[in-house]
Amino acid sequence: MNKDVAPLDKPKRLGRSKRNKERTAQPAPPQAFGALDNPFPPLNGFDDTIIEEMHQSALKLLEHEGIKILHPEARRLYQSAGARVDESSEMVWIGRDIILSALKTAPKSFTLRGGNRARDITLALGKLVFQPGAAAPYATDLERGRRIGSEQDFRELVKLTQHFSCFHMMPPLVEPQDVAPEHRHYAIMDAMLTETDKVPFIYSRGSQQIEDGFEMIRLFRDISMEEFHTNPWCYTIINTNSPRILDLPMAQGLIDFARARQMSIVTPFTLMGAMAPITVAGAMMLSHAEALAAIALVQITQAGAPVCYGTFTSNVDMKSGAPAFGTPEHFRASLVAGQLARKTGLPWRCASGSAANINDIQAANETQFGLWGCLMAGATIVIHSAGWLEGGLALSYEKLITDSEVLKMVEHMCKPLSISTDDIGYDAIATMPPGGHFFGCDHTMARYQTEFYQHLVADLSNYGTWKDNGSIDTNHRATKIWKDILQQPNTLKDNAALTAKLRQFITTRIREGGAPPVS
Repeated sequence: MNKDVAPLDKPKRLGRSKRNKERTAQPAPPQAFGALDNPFPPLNGFDDTIIEEMHQSALKLLEHEGIKILHPEARRLYQSAGARVDESSEMVWIGRDIILSALKTAPKSFTLRGGNRARDITLALGKLVFQPGAAAPYATDLERGRRIGSEQDFRELVKLTQHFSCFHMMPPLVEPQDVAPEHRHYAIMDAMLTETDKVPFIYSRGSQQIEDGFEMIRLFRDISMEEFHTNPWCYTIINTNSPRILDLPMAQGLIDFARARQMSIVTPFTLMGAMAPITVAGAMMLSHAEALAAIALVQITQAGAPVCYGTFTSNVDMKSGAPAFGTPEHFRASLVAGQLARKTGLPWRCASGSAANINDIQAANETQFGLWGCLMAGATIVIHSAGWLEGGLALSYEKLITDSEVLKMVEHMCKPLSISTDDIGYDAIATMPPGGHFFGCDHTMARYQTEFYQHLVADLSNYGTWKDNGSIDTNHRATKIWKDILQQPNTLKDNAALTAKLRQFITTRIREGGAPPVS
């Protein structure tokens, strides 16, 4: 050591265990809520000439081969726009001029209203919004095991979704099967309105259920019919029946949401080798055609109604026929979907997911690989980004927590960067002798509480400390986290009068028989 250099008069270096405790005691300031700006340039899956050929092939398919539309009013609407309709076969042939006209009137950017303006989210290409897994028939956690989804499960998962800033919209999470089908939408909407102020979801299971959902939002948000129709306050997801069928409830949902100027997310679910061609190009061309047909119905019904392009395309395991997710084909299909979505100019929805049966390394790998496909594709809305297992059959409490870790990291990466000369740290480096350390220098001390991402569930202690603390693995740490969150009180503004109005409406409608879903 150079004796002419005075020893550093700085705090003693902390051990990793002590630093972890201090880090935990000094949480980072809360994130501002809202759609993120995707910092990653879109990556192409195919050459642009192939994408254009796929786009033209989709237009040709709709024009020459047609699509089966099971809903009579939807067929009449298509016909009113100039489509050729055969009532006996329920086939509709949609000219490319109808599709191109629809893409002109569909808004390229719009804002969904939350329970308060701080929860509003703007959807457009370049924006990024996350949702956890959706529509699982089973819930699972380490303490209660795998079980049929219940109203309690649904409400608990809504609370967990509300807790994390990285989730921007409420999906249908799990199906509360302990509630009768004709009453289930009341339980779902009650939880979504009273336990969260994020944008709610409404199933398209028939006009009466949809109108019940609209009315519950109007009552609880205390807004007029005019205000409700001026802005989108909710959304639905519309799945086509591949190949080339739009069924009754889905077509009705498109019509009802368009007339109310609420948002539809059009999502063909095309599994390569099953209900779609085995190639990425073939499956995505079919998906693109079905999405364009549904988007056209929205705009024919109500020009300017908000609508999102969407896709959920992966492959099946050709040995068993089981759906597979987080595969190279899933990743590439997402990239291609992004290229096709950019041809429409619309905000668009993509999906991650996992076929794993438990929250293990397979589940993490598949979900993260699927997630990065969405991020690199430039997806606006990423659904099934947390908690999804068994190809959508189960939603895991622990996986929702462990996946949230990754989403919070992405959220951290999306924060706007403002690099100053001081950040470059020239003076800090210049004044530090060779072989020194930066743990206690002024440059570090001014930033150490906020510079780095603060982990949610990861344990950064060394092996000895981890073992001394009980050798708790990630899954069990996640269990403690979700249990702690559910113990926290509801921090939403007290709306006792509006809650009473909402529940009186629900009580009256149940007394009247509710609204059976339409199939």
